[in-house]
Amino acid sequence: MDEEPSVTQPQRVESLSHAQRERLAYVDFRLFFFGEIGRPDLIERFGVAPAGATRDLALYRETAPQNITFDGSHKIYRIGQAFAPLFEHAPQRVLSALALGFGDGVNGATLPLLPCESPSVLSSPKMDVLAPICRAIRAKRPVAIRYHSMSSGESERVIVPFALVDTGLRWHVRAFDRKSGEFRDFVVTRIEAPTLLDEEPQANERPDNDIQWTRIVELDLVPHPRLARPEIIKMDYGMTNGSIRMRVRAAVAGYMLLRWSVDASPNHSLTEEQYRLWLSDPLALYGVENAKLAPGYRAPATSTTRK
Repeated sequence: MDEEPSVTQPQRVESLSHAQRERLAYVDFRLFFFGEIGRPDLIERFGVAPAGATRDLALYRETAPQNITFDGSHKIYRIGQAFAPLFEHAPQRVLSALALGFGDGVNGATLPLLPCESPSVLSSPKMDVLAPICRAIRAKRPVAIRYHSMSSGESERVIVPFALVDTGLRWHVRAFDRKSGEFRDFVVTRIEAPTLLDEEPQANERPDNDIQWTRIVELDLVPHPRLARPEIIKMDYGMTNGSIRMRVRAAVAGYMLLRWSVDASPNHSLTEEQYRLWLSDPLALYGVENAKLAPGYRAPATSTTRK
């Protein structure tokens, strides 16, 4: 009699319902980062009955027995010595959960999962402005707005938004601006009274015509040459072969280099302490409209004809 093929862990996990996978991923998370989990943790997080929490823990134990052990004296499950994560835990989600807690938007304020201090957010969009902008992006509709510009003051505009951009300091919306006839970034906190228009964007207003958005630039970031111990910077950023090679949209390149204090000067001339990285090929920013935001960036000199 032929033996039935064994079911692998990934196959077993994929066969579960979405709700079951969510609960098992939470068990995996608690074991991985806290070293333990009990039935009350599942009951509090998902609102399941005690019997349901017991079934989830038993299912996890059946799926990954090497990951979990039961401490009968304390009635709690602890991380196994041969633990290997059953799920992939994305760093940004993990750090967000540790700092802000898990929340689904209906149970009020959430608390950090561990003591954690983060820089205060000084600029947050108003939800009654952000929500219509998000709806417009989703529906591919123009929006009438009142906008406050540093250069031209207050004005009425119609924009065709298609993406949000987090610069690390504030949120922008990338959109076609009918007033200027160009694709531009609009700071969300400077938008007032957004109103969706019931019309289709014109062909030239669609994102595939936004050259700065569709163009991808390749940036090579290396430890700043002035530093005596570049190997520490390589550790900080998990560099491969001594550098970070990134492919980013031209429309966000300047913001990214500013956020990470990357010296973009041709001769790595910025010596202040905050500059730990250097853009080894500043010419990669040629034609990038927001390159002027990059610390130390200087546009290439216009070549002249030799006599």
